[in-house]
Amino acid sequence: MANATEKRRQAVLRAIVADYIALQEPVGSKALVDRHQLQVSPATVRNDMAALEEQGYIQQQHASSGRMPTEKGYRAFVDTIHEVKPLSGAERRAIVEFIERGVDLEDVLRRSAQLLAQFTRQAAVVQLPTLNVSRVKHCEVVALAPQRLLLVLITDAGRVDQRNVELARPIDDAGVAALRDMFNTALQGKTLADASTSVAELAASAPPEIADHVMRAATVLLETLVDQPTDRLIIAGAANLTHMPQGLHEVIDALEEQVVVLKLLTNVPDLGDVSVRIGRENEEAGLSQAAVVTAGYGSDGETLGGLGVLGPTYMDYPGTIQKVAAVARYISRVLAGE
Repeated sequence: MANATEKRRQAVLRAIVADYIALQEPVGSKALVDRHQLQVSPATVRNDMAALEEQGYIQQQHASSGRMPTEKGYRAFVDTIHEVKPLSGAERRAIVEFIERGVDLEDVLRRSAQLLAQFTRQAAVVQLPTLNVSRVKHCEVVALAPQRLLLVLITDAGRVDQRNVELARPIDDAGVAALRDMFNTALQGKTLADASTSVAELAASAPPEIADHVMRAATVLLETLVDQPTDRLIIAGAANLTHMPQGLHEVIDALEEQVVVLKLLTNVPDLGDVSVRIGRENEEAGLSQAAVVTAGYGSDGETLGGLGVLGPTYMDYPGTIQKVAAVARYISRVLAGE
């Protein structure tokens, strides 16, 4: 009997949260019975609501008003979301068509933030790839002139750096090919930090006939590898937060304080998972009235950056989780070259 009662109360709590998310108005017992076909009387639902209130899952603003969820209630609701319904065909097409127009990775990420903000009607944040885990994918060496080379360094995070190298004497096609092979053997698959060490050691092991070319190219490559820009954020849809009745200024201030948001995105869950933090579960005081849904994106099983949505605690959790997960998956596909 207790088990049946507990299950019914969980259903009542889910119904209260769903209705409050949809309407942002306190929910009464009769409305719940009418809308959710709970197969019990309003009096039974009132008893269930009194028990849920005593347990801290819902609260009542005024003696005569309906109930609204607490942070504990939202957490219990989110913890019961085991399966997120797939995006509709139209939503999937919108993601693919809009994001695929990106001209490079940064443009793809910018478009992803815009799309998330538009889809969820909240503020969206996307972190540019963290370079400490980026790995070198390829190093191309091109002869622009007999004594000038172009080095193109490509990472698995989509970063592309181009540098010119002035040589002391001409280089032939065989020398260019030898340089390309040496650099790719030394760099491919390595993190930028490890790649820097490998490049520094190259000149010592180079054949005498190209040793000077290797030293000059290595010097330029080292500057490229060490010159890592700091983590940056793309934020879209902050204006969507103006409908939040409370805590608005604190949340917008937190968004403007990018270090706060970067902290949120440095601890994103494993690829394929979504994290939900509600109210005071967020360590930053400015986000104590907000809910934050985050996911990581990356390639080859390695997380390269995070993205997420910030909004009120009464956000549409199932829909937001679904969309954050879908956009993170799509960015990972872009990184994987699919």
